[in-house]
Amino acid sequence: MLPRHSASNAGSSPGALPPHRRRELPQLPAEPGLVVEDAASGFCGAVVQCERDVVLLEDGKGRVRGFPMRRAAFLIDGDPVTLVRPAGPATAGTARSTSGSVQVVVRRARTARASRIWVEGKHDAELVERVWGHDLRVDGVVVEPLDGVDCLAERVAEFNPAPHRRLGVLVDHLVAGSKESRLVQVVRSPHVLVTGHPYVDIWQAVRPAALGIPRWPDVPRGVPWKQGVCLALGWVDNRGIADPAPGWCRVLDSVASFRDLEPDLLGAVEALIDFVTAEPQ
Repeated sequence: MLPRHSASNAGSSPGALPPHRRRELPQLPAEPGLVVEDAASGFCGAVVQCERDVVLLEDGKGRVRGFPMRRAAFLIDGDPVTLVRPAGPATAGTARSTSGSVQVVVRRARTARASRIWVEGKHDAELVERVWGHDLRVDGVVVEPLDGVDCLAERVAEFNPAPHRRLGVLVDHLVAGSKESRLVQVVRSPHVLVTGHPYVDIWQAVRPAALGIPRWPDVPRGVPWKQGVCLALGWVDNRGIADPAPGWCRVLDSVASFRDLEPDLLGAVEALIDFVTAEPQ
């Protein structure tokens, strides 16, 4: 790591960096076994896999989470580093599920926990099942669609969350100033975790490359988003009508594993699973 230089001696020391020079951070290949800490969440674990711009870390309890490989996103011994993809091909190792977790042979279905994960709708539930279904069955977690979050506060009160009965909620379009962000602000309980992603709809959490398109199209205001997407992409029937049902089948069928999802959704769902499976304190 380059030494730090104060402004008072930067001009007097012949080896000092000019004050306008940006200090370079170490770039380390995300090799399996490298132990790092995610600077934002504090999650610490060993690298188990690196795919595109996402690295999977496994902590001492066997939990695996994915993190975007952004500049200075990780810490080693408290110092910021940037992880980059290894130069060689990925090393084959332990069998992993579609979420990247260790594949577990389940011989008997586990009794469902009292805790739940709620998602906004049927498509959200199907996508979570497609990628995290194995993990959810191993941990006995049930995912339930809400059909929107307009009545979220009332539904949470009816659920009556408690230390042994936790609730995780995944919300679409959870950005500052959105309707969704205002609706979730009234939910305040240490036994409820509300998180989400910035996309208008869960469809957008699927990487465009997985569908063979350059990007998700912009939909004019006033046009239903799913219909607008289907029209823009030419997903119409022989009468030129855009039906979101077969459109969603295209989207879901394009998802083979966590690699086909955006990091914002990966982090949100992993956080909810960790929350509802944590042992009561």
